[in-house]
Amino acid sequence: MPEDVGHEIAEALGTLLKRGTRAQLYGRLTEGLGEAVDETTYPVLSGLDRTGPRSAADLAGEIGLDRSGVTRRATRLEEAGLLRREPDPHDRRATLLALTEDGRRVVDTTRRRLASHIEESLASWPPEEARSFARQLHRFVTTGPFSQHSR
Repeated sequence: MPEDVGHEIAEALGTLLKRGTRAQLYGRLTEGLGEAVDETTYPVLSGLDRTGPRSAADLAGEIGLDRSGVTRRATRLEEAGLLRREPDPHDRRATLLALTEDGRRVVDTTRRRLASHIEESLASWPPEEARSFARQLHRFVTTGPFSQHSR
């Protein structure tokens, strides 16, 4: 394998992982979904959809925010009816954040929008090349440096 492949992939990943890149994408995906849903609150919804009910502290680690940032965003989302706070069954003093049905619908909408956006951007690719890219990207994510097994 050519030595520069790792650098090329690292550079592309650097662009994808930049906070500004994510914020711009989340802004497009959440457009028109209500005042509470934007590029700053979407990671809370998406994180809860991936993990299920979590404390603000646990979710903070999952989505790369601090606990107070998660709490502020959760309050906005709770007021909009997209998440609720519920008692932690394992610790009566603790509270978990959980998606409501409306919150799940918002996440479903944004994920459909993302899939559509990706498909549009790959429309000019030959179909087999797009399928191969999807398979290889999935393989890289599940077995590469980001996988649970590589830690």
